[in-house]
Amino acid sequence: MAHETDPGTLGAAVTVAGLQGLLLEPVAATEAVRQLAEVARDLVPTATGAGVTLVDDHGVPVSTAATDPGVEQLDALQYELGEGPCLTAWDTVTTQCVADTTTDLRWPEWALAAAAAGVGSVLSVPLVHQGREIGAVKIYAPEPHAFTEHEEHLLRLLATAAAALLGCAATTESLRRTTAALHAALAERQALQRAVGVLMERYDLEPEAGHALLVRAAGEQRTTVHDLAVRVVHRSDDPRV
Repeated sequence: MAHETDPGTLGAAVTVAGLQGLLLEPVAATEAVRQLAEVARDLVPTATGAGVTLVDDHGVPVSTAATDPGVEQLDALQYELGEGPCLTAWDTVTTQCVADTTTDLRWPEWALAAAAAGVGSVLSVPLVHQGREIGAVKIYAPEPHAFTEHEEHLLRLLATAAAALLGCAATTESLRRTTAALHAALAERQALQRAVGVLMERYDLEPEAGHALLVRAAGEQRTTVHDLAVRVVHRSDDPRV
């Protein structure tokens, strides 16, 4: 019960409120995870570095952030090896605490690299959005046994509030990319149709023949059909096609 009223938890609540103000701005997921990494590092006094990873349904990182190059390198090694406390926190939806990187060898190659880099302990907490694991937030410390149940409580409190915001940011970014792709595809189709119309009028062709001419000319000129279509539309008097 002490965690519900102690200064650390109250400070975490204030931090979460501030984080909500930041992440509710129209930012991309990449910027959101950067902000969360910095907040996680500053929230826990014993932490000297932090990282955040958003992953897809197959465990492939889609957006990452780290507070320093050391954290970034250790995170990259996890992705390369396909294992580590961060990926395990995401995969099992459980908090992963490495009390001492020299003795906890659940992920031997990663633990040895972490110890060699001066990291003594690690704490990773999963990020869950609408019942789906979307990633994990982790903090690093140079000393072994730097994180107690209290630090775990603070990081889980932060992760719970941030996951919904990050999930929305990631969804918004995904929708933005999808919308942009649809607009681009529509623009290409319109350019193609207009170019074929120009060729039909210029050479008195049927639609199929006009399209075939455009494709053949693009191959001969070693350019894309779309680029040639744009040129035809904007230079309708160009006799090269």
